[in-house]
Amino acid sequence: MNLNQTRSSGDGALLRRYDYEDGWVVAADLGADAENASVDTIGDTAIVVVEGDGEPVESEFELPSAADSVVIENGVVTIEGSR
Repeated sequence: MNLNQTRSSGDGALLRRYDYEDGWVVAADLGADAENASVDTIGDTAIVVVEGDGEPVESEFELPSAADSVVIENGVVTIEGSR
């Protein structure tokens, strides 16, 4: 396993990317707001929308390639793809 990047976005979400021989995983910690979150992937871009009080907050980030699966569990978005 190779940890490629860890970064914190302006809203405090932590983003990590792991590369493997046959694929990759990107994980973003949304915290408690994940109950009201949705994720769409378009090509190599992930778009996360968190609904809350007021206007929805939208974030997007690049993926290494198109996603194979997206899961939101316990406040963490996990996106997996293959090489």
